Amino acid sequence: MNISEVRIKLILNRTDKLRAFCSITVDGAIVIRDLKIIEGPRGPFVAMPSRKLTDRCAHCGMKNHLRARFCGECGNHLAPNRAPKDPNGRTRVHADIAHPIHAEARAALEKRVLDEYRLELERSKQPGYKPVEIFDGEDYEE
Repeated sequence: MNISEVRIKLILNRTDKLRAFCSITVDGAIVIRDLKIIEGPRGPFVAMPSRKLTDRCAHCGMKNHLRARFCGECGNHLAPNRAPKDPNGRTRVHADIAHPIHAEARAALEKRVLDEYRLELERSKQPGYKPVEIFDGEDYEE
């Protein structure tokens, strides 16, 4: 896997653990957007793009995210603890949209993204720094 481009959009002056958004280009052919760089207890890590898991209301059939207590459509009370559990017993409320298959690929992706993140942090300290725009529409040729 060749990561041909990494774009980092720093999120400055936040009080939560989100540090940056990222998009990567793989082999000059595929763009993966909405990777997040999050400050964890052992330093920053890369979170892959994900979506909230949902289920349907038994009363009206409307989709609701798994932490919802009431249906957003009909107001019906939703059953608690309906979210699936991972092998460690933790509740799963998100599912990755794209992710590396092998540990080696994840390590290579994380190293490349975090290296670029650190470079972008250094650039942000320079006078006249202009943040990178990662959603500028230049990801593909017409």
